Amino acid sequence: MHTYIALLKGINVGGHKKVPMAELRELLTKSGFKNVKTYIQSGNVVFQSSETNLQNLENNIQKSIFDKFGFEVYVMVRTRADLQRIFNDSPFSEEKKVKSYFSMLHKTPESELVKAASEKIYDGEEYYIINDCIYFYCEKGYGKAKFNMNFFERKLKTIGTARNYNTMVKLLSLSDI
Repeated sequence: MHTYIALLKGINVGGHKKVPMAELRELLTKSGFKNVKTYIQSGNVVFQSSETNLQNLENNIQKSIFDKFGFEVYVMVRTRADLQRIFNDSPFSEEKKVKSYFSMLHKTPESELVKAASEKIYDGEEYYIINDCIYFYCEKGYGKAKFNMNFFERKLKTIGTARNYNTMVKLLSLSDI
């Protein structure tokens, strides 16, 4: 069995795409996944499977959610090693890291797209695009940031989903099976 983390994008936000975590755990268990655990309502799932193809896992989870809840949800599956690498690669000092966000990308963007996106700056906001993650820090907090995931998805031509430092720490802890 392999341990994975599924990150669901855009569920339980503002009353849209409601997916109760208890129902999600039950659904994924019935879909054949083992030791399914969820963390907070924003769509973080730790599970085990003998499947090794991440795309197959993503498709299986997406289809299960669509069949049960009737709407599409973007699902990104990462191995624990992937998540640990992303966490460890943060370029921020510890002081900023604990207040930062990790925006995981579906694919590593092309270098010319990264260069073009990096030309835009706002005071008090820092970001680094490293491989398949955007490391983001805003001194006023994420909710007051001018940059957002839509900007990065449009500029980098890929899909992403963000998690804060505390969520990353918890997912690494939950997946340490």
